[in-house]
Amino acid sequence: MEPDPEEEILSTVRELGIAFVAYSPLGRGFLSGDIKREEDLAPDDWRRTNPRFQGENFRRNLELVRRVEAIASERGCTTSQLALAWVLAQGDDIIPIPGTKRRSYLEQNAAAVEIQLTSKELKRIDEVAPRGIANGGRYPEEMMGLVNL
Repeated sequence: MEPDPEEEILSTVRELGIAFVAYSPLGRGFLSGDIKREEDLAPDDWRRTNPRFQGENFRRNLELVRRVEAIASERGCTTSQLALAWVLAQGDDIIPIPGTKRRSYLEQNAAAVEIQLTSKELKRIDEVAPRGIANGGRYPEEMMGLVNL
């Protein structure tokens, strides 16, 4: 959901032959498909302080997730798997590291390597979820100053 690192760094790490680790490729859980409303987050969940999970940003980001869910459903996979397959399709030198708390999700995420997206599917995903479309900052404003120091 956040293309900044790849835009700034990807060409350099590729030139140097270094792999790029895609951090939080499931958008802090948004692309898991399990978050449907703000109340799905526990009262003490730190994402409640994240601008992407608040108010109008939340609603707009949820609409983005719904568009991706529709493609995943047509493809016969989970939204998480589609998102991870998309990241994997960006190059052999990009390694997504989705976080998970449950073995079933780990197995589900690992199965994304079996999904080979066609160029038509990749184009459609890019059309419904263009880079930079996420609403709200990656972190609260006071924390953004600590990112990419």
